[in-house]
Formats: sequence, structure tokens, C-alpha cells
Amino acid sequence: MILLEAQPHELPPQVQICRMKYSHQINPFSIRIVNVWTMRAESSITRRMSLKALKHAQRERILFLDQCLTWRGQANRRDLMERFNISMAQAAVDFRTYLSLTNTPPVYDAGDKAYFSTGDHCALTDAGPEQVFELLDGKAASLGASIPLPTRVMDSTVVAQLYRAMKGERDIQITYTSMTSGLSDPQWISPVQFHFDGEAIYLRAWSYKHSAFRDYLPIRIAKQTQMETRERPAPLRFDTDWNSLVRLWIRPRSDLSDAQARAVRLEYGFDDKTHLMIETRKALVFYVVRRWRLNQETARLELEMTEQLDT
Repeated sequence: MILLEAQPHELPPQVQICRMKYSHQINPFSIRIVNVWTMRAESSITRRMSLKALKHAQRERILFLDQCLTWRGQANRRDLMERFNISMAQAAVDFRTYLSLTNTPPVYDAGDKAYFSTGDHCALTDAGPEQVFELLDGKAASLGASIPLPTRVMDSTVVAQLYRAMKGERDIQITYTSMTSGLSDPQWISPVQFHFDGEAIYLRAWSYKHSAFRDYLPIRIAKQTQMETRERPAPLRFDTDWNSLVRLWIRPRSDLSDAQARAVRLEYGFDDKTHLMIETRKALVFYVVRRWRLNQETARLELEMTEQLDT
């Protein structure tokens, strides 16, 4: 016996509903339990589809459906139709596809005309906090229910020229405003990599002025319609910090009580006998420490050890 009920056209072909056995209420959902049997086990039918094999548009719909069932605990065809502006027939096809992909099929409730995830539901993919909040928020009030982040809009003219210089392996001349030294004279850099700390996009580049690799915020580069570029006078040095991997071992702050430390471990998802471990590039450790607020006195976590990894 498995927990499953669906419209006949939404069931995988190897499954057919036999009869209703009984129904009962489980707060806050109404779940009907039915008997099912397997009609035949042909290899062409029972072979599961691959998520990666789907076309991009359908894969996005399947992932959205999976996240609805994971974080809302329920989904129906209307969710897909409103989100992706598709027909009911296409939404039904997507549900059948999802049922062929999941190892923990949801339960269909005819009264609510919706699928409900079961207690052993296993998501197909992970979702970030922003995606989870979007799913949970629904139709928020006009002021919203989340704290807005500062708008840090880069100038596309600047970014496009930096990107072209990076792809062409050329130097580019910029005028940059540093928060420590102020507005600089025009200087030559050689862009090599963009990276993102969760709030802002940075450009990693070789600085001829400082004879070192440095990180620049494109938003602080003065806008010019046409920045001057040149061929690199020589191959760049090997960026050791970018190409070195480190492990950061993080633990609850040492001056917390046992109860507070347990709460912090629960909050960040690691048990009493382990530390939280993050692997990153050596060049990005500064951003991890700042993003996780490990350098603040009021932080709940602290950096215990940094381990260099062989590369």
C-alpha cells in the first residue's frame, strides 16, 4: 500500500487505483489512503527519466513544482499555470513527469484538488533562502514582508568593457575610488575573474600600480564611454590565492552557554560533535568571514581554524 491518489490522466501508466479503502483527517490536511497495484513492470515504463534530460523550460517547471511540494507541502496545476502561463493540459503533463522522477510521490486529495507531500518527501534539488521565501510569501502586502537590501546597481557600460577586456586577455585603464585612499589617478589593471559575495559583484584583476592581484567593485569605477585598452605586456603571474583552496572550521562562539551553543548548532545545521566546515578559495576567505560576521563581537559563530588544502 502507498499513499497516492490522482486523477487517472495524471497517474504514471504502471499505476492504477483499485478502490478507496478509508479516509480520515490528519491536521491540517485531509488525506485519503487508497490501494494501488502495479499493472506491469516493463523496462521501458519503469525506467525513470533524468531531470537533466528534460528541456530547459520543462525542467524549470518541474523544479518549481518540486520546491512547492518541499516548502509549501502542497501543489496543484494552478500553481504551474499561473507561474508559467501554461495550459491545464501542459500542467497535467508536468505533473505526470514529476511523478515519474520522484521517489517519494505526493498524495492527491480530490476534495482540495491538490497534491500534498508526505512525511518522507525528498526534494529533487536544493533551494536557497530567497527562493524559499518567495514560495512561502505568496501575495505579500504592498510593503512586503522582507527587509530590502541596498540597491547596488553597476553601470552596464563599465561592466561590458571590463568583461570584454577579460575575455580578450587585455589590460584596461580605469579610474577607481577606494574607500581608504579616495579617488585614484587613472591606472592599468588586467581583469581575470568576476566573483560574488552574496551582496555585491567584484572584479579580481592584476593591479600594475600595486603589483598584486586585487579586488575591485565595478560600481566604484568611473564611467567612460570608451575605456582605453592595450595588450598585456607580459603573461600575468600565477594567482596563488585564487588557485589555493582552504577549509574553514567554524564553531559556536566559545563564550556561549551549552544551551546557546546547542541552539546555534541547530540553527546552522550541525550536531554537537561536529564543526561547520566551509571550503573556499584562499582569496575569498575575507568575504566568508565578513558575510558570516565571524569578526564581530556579537557573532554567534567563530572561526576556529583555517586549513590549507593541497591543490
